[in-house]
Amino acid sequence: MYKEYGITEETYKLVNKCEKEVTEEFNKVNEICEYNSLKVLKAFHDNNLSEVHFNESTGYGYDDIGRETIEKIYSEIFGVEDSLVRGQFISASHALNVTLFGLLRPGDTMISICGKPYDTLDEVIGIRENPSSLKSFGVKYEQIDLIDNDFDYEKISKRLSQKNVKLVEIQRSRGYALRNSITLDKIKKVIKLIKEVDENVIIMVDNCYGEFTNFEEPSNFGADVCVGSLIKNLGGGIAPNGAYVVGRKDLIHLVGERLTLPGEGKEVGPTLGMNKKILQGLFFAPSVVASSLKTAILTSKVMETLGYKVQPRYNEQRTDIVQTIEFNDSEKLIKYCQGIQMGSPVDSNSIPVPGDMPGYEAKVIMAAGAFTQGSSIELSCDAPLREPFLAFQQGGLTYEYGKIGLMKAVQNLK
Repeated sequence: MYKEYGITEETYKLVNKCEKEVTEEFNKVNEICEYNSLKVLKAFHDNNLSEVHFNESTGYGYDDIGRETIEKIYSEIFGVEDSLVRGQFISASHALNVTLFGLLRPGDTMISICGKPYDTLDEVIGIRENPSSLKSFGVKYEQIDLIDNDFDYEKISKRLSQKNVKLVEIQRSRGYALRNSITLDKIKKVIKLIKEVDENVIIMVDNCYGEFTNFEEPSNFGADVCVGSLIKNLGGGIAPNGAYVVGRKDLIHLVGERLTLPGEGKEVGPTLGMNKKILQGLFFAPSVVASSLKTAILTSKVMETLGYKVQPRYNEQRTDIVQTIEFNDSEKLIKYCQGIQMGSPVDSNSIPVPGDMPGYEAKVIMAAGAFTQGSSIELSCDAPLREPFLAFQQGGLTYEYGKIGLMKAVQNLK
């Protein structure tokens, strides 16, 4: 079957040999998966989830008990006061935009302490000029770069001691940056520092790609707001779109009024038949995230064995589902991404090529033969065409499909 699929015996043996060498790492992933599965099931039970909550609402969406139950479940899972889980969010970037505009006012200052945030926030913040940006409304932006993939604790403490910062943004995943993703241990340490210096600062965590990859979430140790996508980890490959914002009740209220309108906030928003998909996706999410992590671990081992620089290495601590591979060659990068597309269930006969993408400066190649457009929890691989030509791979709805996709990519690269 593998030969008929275009995978040579050499590639097959390489991948299976590497698979046997990462058994210990897979066992760690299984433990996390079981714990988070218990967490989800307990939240379903505690909130008496029943079939009636699958019903849809239209129009204004008044009194949608399914929507309200979903948000109670999310609040319990994240250990927070309130949540906003809506299909009206088109992406995590949209949810981050709504959150920032909901919490910041003219004259306020926000600081990113992980260096520059993800590319799609450049025009939201005003790093790149846009008449609709926060900057155009008088919101000030500053950033503090990382030092050796860790926070600059001294500079953060000194800046916050001036007591004129409204919001601190922490981006857990690396985005398209050369830095590593930020581990929960480091996030926990910096949150403690921030609260000690100024307890009134709002700490907002971009939690994308990180949910259910560990036993805890940033909200469990003091993050005021966490934001993420439903077409990434928590959607389980089933939610067709949407995002979530979880955290302090007063802050979620402000975000809700920015998403809809002042005076109505969370009380409106039709679910349009999405409730069951959101809930079923959440139910599968621990297992799907585990599959994505195993796919990433195997990819790391295989590509390192082939001589490529990878991050994280197969046996390093992980904080998200993203695996990077450094090719230092644009053609090799493109070939690998095209191989991932060949191993996808949808549009496997399409050949991705670099092109212009809204919100990005460099040309981007995106391989994602997915059931949901842009779904990063499904096996995908994308990269900006700039040195050192890093591939950013993520996802895998099942480990088996992820493994096959990896074999196809390796084969195409060869």
